[in-house]
Amino acid sequence: MPELPEVEVTRRGISPHITEQVIERVDVRTPMLRWPIPSGLSALVGGQRVTRVERRGKYLLIEVGAGWLIVHLGMTGTLRVLPRAALERLPDKHEHVDIVFGQTVLRFRDPRRFGAILWHARDAGDVADHPLLRALGVEPFSPDFTAQLMFDRTRGRSVAIKQALLAGDIVVGVGNIYASESLFRARIHPARAAGRIALSRYVALAEAIRDTLAEAIAKGGSTLRDFVSSDGSRGYFQLDYFVYDRAGEPCKVCGNAIRQIVQGQRSTFYCPHCQH
Repeated sequence: MPELPEVEVTRRGISPHITEQVIERVDVRTPMLRWPIPSGLSALVGGQRVTRVERRGKYLLIEVGAGWLIVHLGMTGTLRVLPRAALERLPDKHEHVDIVFGQTVLRFRDPRRFGAILWHARDAGDVADHPLLRALGVEPFSPDFTAQLMFDRTRGRSVAIKQALLAGDIVVGVGNIYASESLFRARIHPARAAGRIALSRYVALAEAIRDTLAEAIAKGGSTLRDFVSSDGSRGYFQLDYFVYDRAGEPCKVCGNAIRQIVQGQRSTFYCPHCQH
């Protein structure tokens, strides 16, 4: 499932190709993804110039004069930058939407259809107030993301620290893969109660989260099944995993076998010796 690094890699990939370009039209072949694609979307954005491409958590925000396209990649979604000549071939059944520019096509592909393309009009207010965005936590690379924030927001909470990270109300974008990897780097057991972690250990965790996400972005994200970047290239951060999807394999630090547990119906991987 694309997490923050994969979404940021996508943002960086598409932005140079579509910023300051005018949307000619939007071809919607599948009107229902996770939610319905707004009817008349092509009329809403046709003729509009893209002013910037931003990211909030795992959402891409494509801004035009009249508002924002909000794009979520879901579990298997990708956005590819293709030459206009791509319109001459029949799309496959998973290629649901084309955003057409003068010489470029931004194509949304999503085999499982859990992604989304939504519209937030400028006269509806700031896109940050959209129902999907307004309750999100701070960005992990923001100065607002600190150990003190995590410490303060977890006092009295018995929820496991891994689940607290996945919830997204403290910090956004730390999904299942990168939560496991960050907790290993910080030497924190994923099942430890968030409210019982000392401030000093949150210092290590905040640094581990930033470092893990930054390294993943630099390596193009993780390609476990479907994810490719905007130019079709695969990420390779999965080659450097310490724990994720390595159950039974030796820990790269201590040599003990990596273990797997299930938390909130998601697999968690950790080292029983290094993490406590």
